[in-house]
Amino acid sequence: MNDKKNLSKSYQFDNVEEKWLQRWNEAGSFRAEMEEGKQSFSVVIPPPNVTGVLHVGHALNNTMQDVLVRYHRMCGDNTLWVPGTDHAGIATQNVVERQLATEGKGRHDLGREAFVERVWDWRKEKGGTIINQLKRMGASCDWERERFTMDEGLSAAVREAFVNLYEAGLIYKGDYIVNWCPRCHTALADDEVEHKDKKGKLYHIRYPFADGSGHVVVATTRPETMLGDTGVAVHPDDERYLHLADVGILLPLTDRIIPVVFDRHVQKDFGTGALKVTPAHDRDDYEIGMRHSLPIMKVMDDHGVMNDKAGKYEGLDRFDCRKKLVEDLKTQGFLEEIEDYDHAVGQCYRCATVVEPTTSLQWFVSIKPLAEKAVNAVRDGRITIYPKTWYNTFYSWMDNIRDWCISRQIWWGHRIPAWTCRDCGKLMVESTDPDKCVQCGSTALEQETDVLDTWFSSALWPFSTMGWPEDTKELETFYPTSVLITSFDILFFWVARMMMFGLHFMEGEVPFKDVYLHALVRVKHGKKMSKSTGNVIDPLVIMEQYGTDAMRFTLTAFAAQGREIKLDEDRIEGYRFFINKLWNAARFAMMHVEECGASITAVVNDPKKLPLIHRWVLSRTDRATADVRRALDEYRFNDAASVIYQFVWHEFCDWYLEWIKADLFSKDEVLQAQARGVLLHVLETILKLIHPITPFVSEEIWGVLPGERVMLVTSEFPEVRGWQDDEVEEQVELLMGVITGLRNIRSEADVHPSTKIEAFLLCSDTEKTALVEKYAAAISGMARLESLTVAAERDKPDDAGIYIYQDMEMYVPLKGLVDVEKERNKLERERNKIEKSLKQIRGKLGNEKFLANAPAEIVEKEKGKQAELEVKLAKVAEAEKRLAEIG
Repeated sequence: MNDKKNLSKSYQFDNVEEKWLQRWNEAGSFRAEMEEGKQSFSVVIPPPNVTGVLHVGHALNNTMQDVLVRYHRMCGDNTLWVPGTDHAGIATQNVVERQLATEGKGRHDLGREAFVERVWDWRKEKGGTIINQLKRMGASCDWERERFTMDEGLSAAVREAFVNLYEAGLIYKGDYIVNWCPRCHTALADDEVEHKDKKGKLYHIRYPFADGSGHVVVATTRPETMLGDTGVAVHPDDERYLHLADVGILLPLTDRIIPVVFDRHVQKDFGTGALKVTPAHDRDDYEIGMRHSLPIMKVMDDHGVMNDKAGKYEGLDRFDCRKKLVEDLKTQGFLEEIEDYDHAVGQCYRCATVVEPTTSLQWFVSIKPLAEKAVNAVRDGRITIYPKTWYNTFYSWMDNIRDWCISRQIWWGHRIPAWTCRDCGKLMVESTDPDKCVQCGSTALEQETDVLDTWFSSALWPFSTMGWPEDTKELETFYPTSVLITSFDILFFWVARMMMFGLHFMEGEVPFKDVYLHALVRVKHGKKMSKSTGNVIDPLVIMEQYGTDAMRFTLTAFAAQGREIKLDEDRIEGYRFFINKLWNAARFAMMHVEECGASITAVVNDPKKLPLIHRWVLSRTDRATADVRRALDEYRFNDAASVIYQFVWHEFCDWYLEWIKADLFSKDEVLQAQARGVLLHVLETILKLIHPITPFVSEEIWGVLPGERVMLVTSEFPEVRGWQDDEVEEQVELLMGVITGLRNIRSEADVHPSTKIEAFLLCSDTEKTALVEKYAAAISGMARLESLTVAAERDKPDDAGIYIYQDMEMYVPLKGLVDVEKERNKLERERNKIEKSLKQIRGKLGNEKFLANAPAEIVEKEKGKQAELEVKLAKVAEAEKRLAEIG
């Protein structure tokens, strides 16, 4: 399979990662198989934008997917992970338009066809960046199946879906209030509008009664829209305004009289109980206008500039108009009051421009019938959402969903497959370009200029990438997919729409059985990453600095369901040390198993015949295997990482390897063979368990183990063998407690590691003392004892270090082992140093100016330092007390 050679002294991750990326690719290790009789596991990648570069959210999401994909591939399942990218309509068009701007051109200078060709050229040159970065991460997608939401097959699927929905009466074209971005010059769906809290103004304006008998005060945050008012609404039970039914309102700054309408949408106890109605520029007002047949009067154009309906304000930008109009209201006595007002302002999710609600002729999906099916699929358990805290949010949003505006006034994207006959006006929606009008036979056909919302094609992703609308082997084998892993913030952009389209187009079959929503990744103290604050953690930099496996293990360890992910570079470095620990353990193991055959692991087939420590490690290995399998099956990624970390570092490395050293160097061939066989088996199991999380280091170590082997990526994941033995684990845990206690006495007294010490253990439990006596040699070797005396009771020396574990007391006479005066002076210097540092930190934290001006993360860091120093000071005090007892 590969060159057999010794592991290098240190783990050189850059060379290893490059080597295995190439070898996996050459071997076709990630290729999906479709074997009869096997279970299937399939995942489709949330397609990153073709404009994107790898960020930490991508790194988290794809690490989690890869962990599952590698796990199921090793379990022997038919495993498919479909990669690909999204054409990202608005984002990609904006990138190319900016490129053109540097040449002094705009897209209209090129024309539609040439501009679209220019975008395709850009995609060929730059669009593969994020795919290459995902490969660099070790993502084990079937790269031969890479898809693009505008490739030929997916484009055909989009047309088929559009025609199907149109013919089913679920797509329609009509005037409706939409979210309009004046910068991108396109409509936006509700979930493409991000609402940001802003400090604004609330303007209270007097609207005179048309008969001059008085006025009503209305309030608005957007006074420029009053020029489009076509009514004032009040509640039908509000007696204050009943007399205005036949009077009307004189619209300020104009000569128009607008009616008063009576509508139950108005809250009569809120403010004055009167609401200005601007049907062309507010969603609620549009609905009121429809109910009362009010005129729709647009006063702005698509650029957010006031039009000819705005009178003397024509040509002003909407915000400049606001300033001028407020001045005029004040001058003419119509402005009652201006108050500060905090409110949520809708912004374009791409360019952050303030969105303008306006009426426009658009294409819509009638979403309610589709949404009901998706809700039912979740309610009846055909789709499970992890974590469960998202269920109520999902139901609430779906129950209040509005029709989906799917048309976009841009050029890059799937052009809507609708044609209008210029001669007779017939509208045709076809999956292939028509040659002539089906009604009059004319060839004068004009295609719709709008393109589809990017999320329309993305909603087809789980089945279009497998060949739909054709019946394919892939769909038969891998659909529905097993799980979708994605960020919670696109639950409604994408996840809900995939549910709706999947159920509609795939004959009631869900697109995925499980949905796992992970949190956003933040920095150490929970702050959002931001380029402006310079706290962005770049995964590409992390991989260069610490290695890909360290980053992957960190992200897996942090991925707890429902918990915010606070990434800390110190933890990444800590997990790099963990990987180095595994590397060094493997190097030690290879010193003893390198010349052996793989068959030496046969000794594990009957664990009960093995010495206690081997039975213990096999029990712990089996328990770790069961725990990791269960954790991955339940999407508890952090638990899987925690189990592996605990077992490898604290049980395999810290205890087992230390314990068996004597046997590995023993002249007793049976003891040596047992130790070698169990060691190799446990190391093999560890590498298999950790491979889904840290594929590079595990594959590299696996490649030098003795015997002929397939690559680790395609080897079998460990099965639970039934070797868990509670009694054995309890016995070894007791022995470890004794060794730990004796080591603590040595450490706290600062006795040199090479100094042999005398120890006493007192316990009245004969079973425990028998166990300790049986393994006294092992205890003495690991605790570096001169002698170990076990008794039920005896006099306790005054000058001894003491440790109590369970019902056992351990004593080590310290007289003559410790230079009391030297230790006392050392502790005094340490205490002075700590107290000096504490004084400085307490001074900072007691300074109100520092607390008010310093960033929160700096204050938290100082508090952490203070707590750490206080613990150290307490330990020094304990050590001083012990010294006083000795001398």
